[in-house]
Amino acid sequence: MNNISSNLHEKVHHWIDAIGFRLNASQTNGKNHITTNHYFFETFNFFEKEKRDHPESTKFLCFDAYGEKINVKSLLDLQIAFFENISQLK
Repeated sequence: MNNISSNLHEKVHHWIDAIGFRLNASQTNGKNHITTNHYFFETFNFFEKEKRDHPESTKFLCFDAYGEKINVKSLLDLQIAFFENISQLK
């Protein structure tokens, strides 16, 4: 299971680099060594919660076109939410 999560972390970062997402904000909690990154592209936002030295435990969270929370379990989850959101732009 750890390989799958680590693989997801790598896939997501490769994809966001290819699309051109920007890092909007980053906050680190020094006590538990968890960093929360906020990425955005146009009207789409998502969050990454990562524990230092443990990329396999990284969690991603985004919102669909209707503002519903989506826990990202695969790159496809993130891509679907992204393209639905972008398709709403006029």
